[in-house]
Amino acid sequence: VELVESGGALVQTGGSLRLSCTTSGITFDDFAIGWFRQAPGKEREGVSSISNTDRRTYYADSVKGRFTISNDDARKTVYLQMNSLKPEDTAVYYCAAERARFFTSATMNPSTFNFWGQGTQVTVSS
Repeated sequence: VELVESGGALVQTGGSLRLSCTTSGITFDDFAIGWFRQAPGKEREGVSSISNTDRRTYYADSVKGRFTISNDDARKTVYLQMNSLKPEDTAVYYCAAERARFFTSATMNPSTFNFWGQGTQVTVSS
């Protein structure tokens, strides 16, 4: 199983980025894919997730209205479109996979995510 993130970069406040998480070694439709982030000195935060089974989604309050998660079954890839970026969005962003049966649109529980990518750095300058 492999999850590979890409798309992280340095961007100015108000800018946009699209992160990609390309998966291999899993039956894509059987899983949900989530994006977590961790800033220096802070706890890991669940940002957004999507069930590949039925496309239900979850967003943290801090990103609602600014971030959009989507998936591409053919490419086995999940995207996180991030708009109106703020300095507090600066972090390493990780994608992770959990069995779709654990997905909930109410929260993200890191303990149910079995597979993780290596992370991609997002830096938002003020």
